[in-house]
Amino acid sequence: MTYLVQSQIAVNQTMFARVAQCAAQQAISEPEVWAQANRRVWAAAPGWDDAWASALASHDDGLYDPGSDEAVITDGMILGQVQAMEADQPV
Repeated sequence: MTYLVQSQIAVNQTMFARVAQCAAQQAISEPEVWAQANRRVWAAAPGWDDAWASALASHDDGLYDPGSDEAVITDGMILGQVQAMEADQPV
């Protein structure tokens, strides 16, 4: 785990868009607001930083965006994290 990598994930626009879209699919009210307010939490999801760092290490061209590579952080990983975060919310 590295806070630097987690912070890179948190500010990545493609990851933000993907998480917000997942939130919309899960019927979370105002998905962009939710994704923005929780970006530091979802970016710290277990395993995400390792997957991100590994992908960056294998692409040294400087143009590569791990957030748009669905093999790095999969839709299933995003869905699992969003659902886990919502399950932790008080009713």
